[in-house]
Amino acid sequence: MLGLLMCALLTAEEPGAAGSPNAEQSRFFETSIRPLLVDHCFKCHGEKKEWGGLRLDSRAAILKGGDSGPAVVPGKPRESLLIQVVRHEVDGLKMPKDSKLSDRQIADLVRWVEMGVPFSTTVTSRTKYRDPAHWSFQPVKLPDIPAVKDSTWPQSAVDNFILARMEAAQVTPAPAADKRTLIRRATFDLTGLPPTSEEIDAFLADESAGAFAQVVDRLLDSPRYGERWGRHWLDVARYADSNGLDENVAHGNAWRYRDYVVAAFNRDKPFDQFVREQLAGDLLPFDNEAQRHEQLIATGFLGIGPKVLAETDEAKMRMDIVDEQLDTTGRAFLGLTLGCARCHDHKFDPIDTANYYGLAGIFKSTRSMRKYTKLAEWHENLLPSAESVTLQQEHDAKVVAQQAAIDQFVAAADKQAREGLTADVQPPEKLETIYPDETKAALKRLRDELAALKKGAPELPSAMGVTEDHVTNLAIHVRGNPLKLGDVVVRHVPPTIRGVTGPAFTDKESGRRQLAEWLVDPQHPLTARVLVNRVWSWHFGQGLVRTTDNFGVLGEAPSHPLLLDWLAQRFIADGWSIKSLHRLIMNSSTYQQSCRPVAEMVTRDPENRLFSRTDVRRLEAEAVRDALLAVSGQLDPTIGGSLLKLKNRDYFFDHTSKDLTTYESRRRALYLPIVRNNVFEQFQLFDFPDPAVSSSHRATTVVASQALMLLNSDFVMNCATQCADRLLAADPQDDQRLRRLYILLYGREPTDDERRADLTFLNESARTVSGGDSDTRQRTAWAALCQVSFAASEFLYVK
Repeated sequence: MLGLLMCALLTAEEPGAAGSPNAEQSRFFETSIRPLLVDHCFKCHGEKKEWGGLRLDSRAAILKGGDSGPAVVPGKPRESLLIQVVRHEVDGLKMPKDSKLSDRQIADLVRWVEMGVPFSTTVTSRTKYRDPAHWSFQPVKLPDIPAVKDSTWPQSAVDNFILARMEAAQVTPAPAADKRTLIRRATFDLTGLPPTSEEIDAFLADESAGAFAQVVDRLLDSPRYGERWGRHWLDVARYADSNGLDENVAHGNAWRYRDYVVAAFNRDKPFDQFVREQLAGDLLPFDNEAQRHEQLIATGFLGIGPKVLAETDEAKMRMDIVDEQLDTTGRAFLGLTLGCARCHDHKFDPIDTANYYGLAGIFKSTRSMRKYTKLAEWHENLLPSAESVTLQQEHDAKVVAQQAAIDQFVAAADKQAREGLTADVQPPEKLETIYPDETKAALKRLRDELAALKKGAPELPSAMGVTEDHVTNLAIHVRGNPLKLGDVVVRHVPPTIRGVTGPAFTDKESGRRQLAEWLVDPQHPLTARVLVNRVWSWHFGQGLVRTTDNFGVLGEAPSHPLLLDWLAQRFIADGWSIKSLHRLIMNSSTYQQSCRPVAEMVTRDPENRLFSRTDVRRLEAEAVRDALLAVSGQLDPTIGGSLLKLKNRDYFFDHTSKDLTTYESRRRALYLPIVRNNVFEQFQLFDFPDPAVSSSHRATTVVASQALMLLNSDFVMNCATQCADRLLAADPQDDQRLRRLYILLYGREPTDDERRADLTFLNESARTVSGGDSDTRQRTAWAALCQVSFAASEFLYVK
């Protein structure tokens, strides 16, 4: 395994290697870098002027540099001259000359260089771009279920669509997976945890035709399901427990949104209602206090994005927040990069600047911040209850009583002070100055008690979220600049999106409720398509549309367009039920294929775009950690709540710039703090996504540091020791222990060769342990075997 990891590491492309920018890089360049270059750099380093022999209007020119050498070193901002001069670190060479860039602008340039200096070229021919007839903008149609030659293979209509494509390409499906493989795949898919030996045995013993369907139903009913699939949505919602950016302060109440998402998946909340609540929960009717709280918490979707809290330009801050909310909404529900149209018409999709500001007016009419002055504070919705109201009233009464006691004391002390003055003495403005020392001390004690009482005010439950603000329509911001305004644009949705009537916006509401209703209209061409494609991708490792976050012109076309539309229509007809969608997919022959196709079929379907086999997939960061805790018997099943040690809005980094967050809890990884700019190192190693950006697809890398973590991490070694203790306590014989180990980790029994090799390893390891009694040597040997077994591909991958 280590050899394979090292080969992968040696052949991996270096950071910053040249290539076409991906969708996220293009968006970042167009919204954050190009406007900066236009406003501050092109005048002296562009087509008309090349001061110092330097041009900054193309990637090639930037890499070539000028008289002082290359302007940047892709992937290495500290070594890049451009970063050094904008930071004013080079004597006699400070840019721009008139004024220093803001901290945010410098940070954007640093991030750009870290990305490898992606530079979107200007589109000269737009014949293939901005196409209003693009497939994803057209209404969803219900196709006929295709006929197939092999009528014995399909278990559901899903299989007919898949098999029809395979038969047309003369490809045959892979054999069905064995039952051990299938239950391990399904259990990790739906819960993110390995199956227990009892669950495996029960499935193997059930020979009924509906045995696997019953496994699926049991897993969907497990509270672990919501934790697993809620995490998928939290990637899309760019969930984090900190703000990130310039002021990395704690989102002390973000956990309520996380728990809302988990509960929504566990209850199979219809997805259309899920959308409504996240965009406009504060505007929806409610039947009781609990429902009201739930809907307020749901608007955390709009509130948890990163914000430049130290921004001194209030107008820019407000529009940056609007842009982040708008772009996240577009990615999450439409699969479109709407943020690209903030500064200019979208270069690829038929979304112009007027469309962007038509949508931006909705979010500008929404209150996201309590205050914008430095240090800005985000808005939180109070979650009142009878208990909290009583608590507040009792506290207020104590404050009033203490203040009354102070007033009474001061009145008596003033009277005494006046009586002590002679008639010819003018009393001072503040009689306190002539109080006796003991009176002053007593008054100070009373006032200190009042201050402590106020400081100890009950912290009433609240949740990050939004509410209504002054309703407005926005003027176009020329090149995204809030100081350069064009025509005012009334709030509207992009007319390019066909099949659904645009909502009517009024001057009474922001328009979030109307936007949500438009998104979940059964005739909308994108919302259902985007969601079912993501669910498919999370099950198979790739979507019917592989660009799961980009259904625009630059995204890929669907491999099975008829199946995509059929699934979208069925999803809506089933009441927008995600659990019903799981059953439809998982009870198909397509899902139940093995990962071992006939060799000839691989040549005909090399990328598995026909889904003629199951792709082997590595576990995500959270599943790796949770599986280690589960097999070692340490996993804490507690659901919900916060593990943050900081108070709301406190800083994550102290004066030493060290993040003191700990990750020692044995609860599921879902509940560990997600700190923007400093994600838990174990998560980063296994490709945790950037929590500042909406994303539904995780990269999967194979690098040596992953293997090194499994071999050297204190956490992994502790899990290995605990797993060894579990095995030693459960069974008296090594053969039985080996069987239990293999079932715990891999869901199968060891082969004869594996048994012989492992027994030899145990005996040799015990002999090499220095010191200790035989029990200690045995424990050490078993811990070593457990750790080696954790590092095996079979543990880290699902077939």
